[in-house]
Amino acid sequence: MTVGILALQGDFREHEEMLRRIGAPTLQVRLPKHLDRVERLIIPGGESTTIGKLLAMYGLIEPLRVRVREGMPIWGTCAGAILMAQRIADGRADQPSLRLMAVTARRNAFGSQLESFEIDLPVEALGGEPLRMVFIRAPVLEDLGDDVTPLARLEDGRVVAARQANMLATCFHPELTSDERMHRYFLEM
Repeated sequence: MTVGILALQGDFREHEEMLRRIGAPTLQVRLPKHLDRVERLIIPGGESTTIGKLLAMYGLIEPLRVRVREGMPIWGTCAGAILMAQRIADGRADQPSLRLMAVTARRNAFGSQLESFEIDLPVEALGGEPLRMVFIRAPVLEDLGDDVTPLARLEDGRVVAARQANMLATCFHPELTSDERMHRYFLEM
């Protein structure tokens, strides 16, 4: 099972290192033809407006939508979660995105990079001890559709991880920790 990692901008190398550490073959995806060679895809954190523009420039938006509708598992972390959302709050009106998951992603929900933080929270789907979460200019997920399952919430109730069928969105960066559980969860989807 080859895991594609969208490698247009952002922290794709960190995902690649994590996946290699747990024995999953990877392929950096930059063009539509690369999608034919992967069975699942991670959209990493980075700058959502820039990644969206590059998705459009390289002709990846519609091929990605088709593959996900056909059942390919996809996981967006931080900017990737924003790009997967059907609606983007506090984004640019002309921001290209995939509009796949029945959620609203509120960009920069915690403020600027200076308000970045780490916290340990339980993720019911992972069981066991809480997961270390790194939030950097992170979004939150709002207005979840009926078939979207929240996987993790902050103490104030805001959703920071959710799943809808073959789609996973996390507002934090599990690739920046040593905990492999989120990546293993994605591989099992």
